Amino acid sequence: MASLVQEDGSDDVMVVLTCIDRNEQDDFSHNQDEDAVMISTVDVYNWNFPSILKHTTIKVKAQRNRLIEHSSYFHGLLGGNFGNPDLEILVQWNQPTFLSLLASLFGSPVDVTSESFLSLFEGALYFGMEMIISKCMMWLTKAISVNGVPLLQLNDLLSIWEFGSELVNNYLPELCTTYLAKNFIWAMSCSSFVDVPYDLLLSSTKHPNLTVDSEMQLCDALLIWISANKEQYTEDCYINLLKQIRVTLLPLWFASGKKTYQSLSMCCNESYSGVITLLKQPFTMDPLQDNELLNLRIRLTELTQRVDVSCCTQMNPAILLLSVLPFSLNLEPQLRIKFEKSLINHETINAFPWTKWSNLTFEAVYEINLSNCPMLPLKVAIEIISYSFPSLRKLKAANHLSFKTLDVMQLVKKCPLLCDIDLTVDVSPVIPTQVSILSSFLSTSILRSSSIYWHNNPSNITKLILEGRNDIQDFDLRAISNICVSISYISLRGCTSVSDVGISALISKCLKLNSIVACDTSFGQNSVLALCSLNASYDHHPSVKHSGRNIPHGCNLQMLHIGGCKGINLSCFSKLMSQAYMLKNLCLRDTEVVDDVLFNFLGSSLEVSSAVLAHIIGRNPGLKCLKTRGCNNNKFLHHESKNLFFEVVRSCKLEEISVGWGFSYLSLQNLKPSLSSLKEIEVGLGGSLGQDGLKWLPVISPLLESVVLYFQVISDDIIINMLESLKHLKSFSLCHCLGEISSLGFKVRMPNLRKMRLERVAPWMNNVDLVNLTHNCANLIELSLLGCPLLNSESQKIISSGWPGLISIHLEECGEITKNGVVSLFDCCALEDILLRHNGSGIQKGFIHEAVTKLPMLRKISLDVCDAKDRDKDFDIPEVDNRHFLSHVKIARCKSHTHRCIFDPQHVRASTVSIHRETLVLVWDSKHLTTTLVKERV
Repeated sequence: MASLVQEDGSDDVMVVLTCIDRNEQDDFSHNQDEDAVMISTVDVYNWNFPSILKHTTIKVKAQRNRLIEHSSYFHGLLGGNFGNPDLEILVQWNQPTFLSLLASLFGSPVDVTSESFLSLFEGALYFGMEMIISKCMMWLTKAISVNGVPLLQLNDLLSIWEFGSELVNNYLPELCTTYLAKNFIWAMSCSSFVDVPYDLLLSSTKHPNLTVDSEMQLCDALLIWISANKEQYTEDCYINLLKQIRVTLLPLWFASGKKTYQSLSMCCNESYSGVITLLKQPFTMDPLQDNELLNLRIRLTELTQRVDVSCCTQMNPAILLLSVLPFSLNLEPQLRIKFEKSLINHETINAFPWTKWSNLTFEAVYEINLSNCPMLPLKVAIEIISYSFPSLRKLKAANHLSFKTLDVMQLVKKCPLLCDIDLTVDVSPVIPTQVSILSSFLSTSILRSSSIYWHNNPSNITKLILEGRNDIQDFDLRAISNICVSISYISLRGCTSVSDVGISALISKCLKLNSIVACDTSFGQNSVLALCSLNASYDHHPSVKHSGRNIPHGCNLQMLHIGGCKGINLSCFSKLMSQAYMLKNLCLRDTEVVDDVLFNFLGSSLEVSSAVLAHIIGRNPGLKCLKTRGCNNNKFLHHESKNLFFEVVRSCKLEEISVGWGFSYLSLQNLKPSLSSLKEIEVGLGGSLGQDGLKWLPVISPLLESVVLYFQVISDDIIINMLESLKHLKSFSLCHCLGEISSLGFKVRMPNLRKMRLERVAPWMNNVDLVNLTHNCANLIELSLLGCPLLNSESQKIISSGWPGLISIHLEECGEITKNGVVSLFDCCALEDILLRHNGSGIQKGFIHEAVTKLPMLRKISLDVCDAKDRDKDFDIPEVDNRHFLSHVKIARCKSHTHRCIFDPQHVRASTVSIHRETLVLVWDSKHLTTTLVKERV
């Protein structure tokens, strides 16, 4: 074979390169010409790669001088006085890659992608093609710098890192580490994340550009990786990984719950110790070294979009301020003094020298979650986040009781791009339409300043959640309507201090409002009329088309939740339904709305108590949520409803269902195709799935995450089948169920289960059963037990050691758990909600004060005077300044105050709520303490 030829009219010698696949045998066959193709680099732009690659041998005529100029490999072969025409130049390499390399050398653009990078780079490195190496590195550098959707896939990244790790003095591993650190959130979601090599993972967690939403997100990812690689590395490797977690920034419930992980136990204990230290004494920098300060910093990079420090007990203004300061922690003396003052006195943060640095802002951050941070005054935090996060659009700050409406106005002014605010607090247990109030009085309230109306400039707020805020009144709604002119969604659920007139005024002023959540408020006739109104304010807005009809802008209502609202005029509401063609989500729980009103509902989510159900199901092919529990006129069993059910079967894909009267196994079968994507099911009084229905439920709805069963006949076999089959189950509740149920039904490993409620179904449960339950359901964060008379004071220790991360515990009529007081339960340091009733008269008088002192996240306490240890059967209520995070206290009292409630462990089912006489309810908000005595037990 002649390897050197000369093209006609060319001064350059053409070299023939014979390329075969690198996997072919080294002894090149002399019969290669039988399946060979000849191409030339002169015609490189017309190469047809698919056609060329069909041949096993590819001969390429290439210009010798250009090969020598751009390839050190060919320079060595063809340079100097080379002129042997019989020398064969055989290239054994991946044919598509080699052709791409040659094409690039001779002017064709190289296509570097995630899939092709490594093959091109490796080939260019082997053949010494610096120009292509440079192009590959430019692409990789761009891929690392691009924000948004990653250009480099994780599998390809791992291959590049492994290749680079084998080279000497190569910068590929460093670039891969940077890429993984910056795109860590995306990498976590990839199935190949568990295949990331240890060294790469460790180096990325140490990288200053590591970008995660929260420390919990990072910890979860590392634990998943460790679990998948437990046999491949040593315990020291896992500990080194977990040391990168800034444990003081983990949510308290998360850190406490991970105490059972051996590698994390020491870290979690350190986290809780830090919390207690911060609670007991002011936070100063004196005892902290710079490396300790680093562990207090929230991870913020130029790519950070979301910041989530919710439930981080030790989060305070000082830590938030420290996190936005420059990465260098060596503060100059004068600045250190100012910083230390801001740690102790939050007011000095306003005077902090922000202008000293120009890099204190993080432009990419658009969402921040500061919920459940008891040591972080939201008003002070606003001063920091308004300066450091100028692009902030979404703020979630649940359970900040001290935050007032005036502060909302300040927030809107300081964060002008903000459009979504969530200021939810716990809804008061005292809803006037649901309880009989015997007496109620307020403590001295804080006077409201007229300065609330000072800010009149329109804001960008489109969504505002004020759920549970009893301190919101009509004049607050007026102030909100003045500045939130673009609002489309508002939630006032449980805001009992606003009137129907106030709500209607808000509706009339905010013309873009299309979603209203006003359950358990005074929403009534005026509000309905405001929604129906087609006054001149709507004339400037164009109508929209729906089903061929012109619909006025005033009828753009899409969501309306008014459950528990009693002042609704049926005639007006019927008119609203006839106009609300865009309505998709409707809740009318415990209202007086009748069937005829609802015949025009065309929505996708329904919560209603009426016999109109069958009609509505048949007219809603997009139905996702169906709640009919409590409806006693449903026609699930009636022959005339079957056709409508089949219509549902053909068109609906339900995700949530709550049923009761009339729902049976036959109903389940009829709805079978529409339940394949079901995630939540609740079967209440009057519903009966039977043994067959409960057996087939996991087959019909394998994606279930929540199962709540009331008054069902159930057995151990059914429970075992359900718990073993439902791999996604997170919440499981059995309430007042009958049948042969024993501890055998709960001897199933359920690592994903987070919530369990067992009410009147486990009278057999003793401490041994409780221990087994902690082993099988190790990750519970909410536990409710009612009617377990065999438990005793030792059960406290079992619960606290088995579930240290509990945030809610309800124990009622559970033997003698509190006979010797409450001690071990305080080890569940992340508790937010405690209910202890009829568990033994040993609870100390100062229990509430002790609880809020030892449990920094505690917001709700429910007790019964029957369990009080002292003779006067009473509990001390902490002063306002000493209540910490507490918002609700409920103390129930039975009929006979002089005698303890009659409670026979052998006849636990005979006990009813009628033995309770009244409940004292204390509710704190941003203005005052409301003390209410209600007739019912709440």
